[in-house]
Amino acid sequence: MAIEKRGDAHLITHALAKDTLSRLRSVETEQVAFRKGLVKLGRICGYEVIDGAMGTEFVSMETPLAETTGERVKGLDNVVIVNVLRAATPFVEGLLKAFPRAKQGVISAGRNEDAGMGEDGTFPIEIDYTKLPEITGEDTVIVADPMLATGSTMCAVLDHVLAENPEPEDLFVLSAVSAPDGLTRVAREVPEADLLTVAIDEELNDEGFIVPGLGDAGDRAFRTQ
Repeated sequence: MAIEKRGDAHLITHALAKDTLSRLRSVETEQVAFRKGLVKLGRICGYEVIDGAMGTEFVSMETPLAETTGERVKGLDNVVIVNVLRAATPFVEGLLKAFPRAKQGVISAGRNEDAGMGEDGTFPIEIDYTKLPEITGEDTVIVADPMLATGSTMCAVLDHVLAENPEPEDLFVLSAVSAPDGLTRVAREVPEADLLTVAIDEELNDEGFIVPGLGDAGDRAFRTQ
């Protein structure tokens, strides 16, 4: 299994995930390759969630030659993916290749950069739009955002996800790159969430960006500043 426990998080250690993330980090990776890399990474992470966190069941089936017993993944029809706009859009595109029948929700959330980072290392968060499907106690919910920095955005998003819904069977926060401070905050404020990430980087800088990180994933994917 390519998922390992690391402090407050579980680290996805699949070789292709690490290779893809390294290509995404490079300043020489231009927009199209960056966006395609996020799609690829989302697909790999989705398969790792299936392999590491979802069980299987035996089913009776008939091949063209004989009756036999097969094995199927349980719960694939009970998956909800929440896209934290906008950076997560290509990341979620990849996840949907692993979970093609997933219900989808979107939350437009982002830092108020003008307000700056507070003394406690967090930012005020502005949520402009929310559209979520019904979430049940049988669902596996994956909240996807490529970057988990201070944890401010993710905690605000999780508050909305859990506000009017029963606690799901499983709740995953999935990121490509995370900072230790953000992981600690989300683990403390939303202990029912399992944190999955491909890399845990060294620190946050004074502006609250992950170092070494990969830059602003949304800007690099959509060619904005």
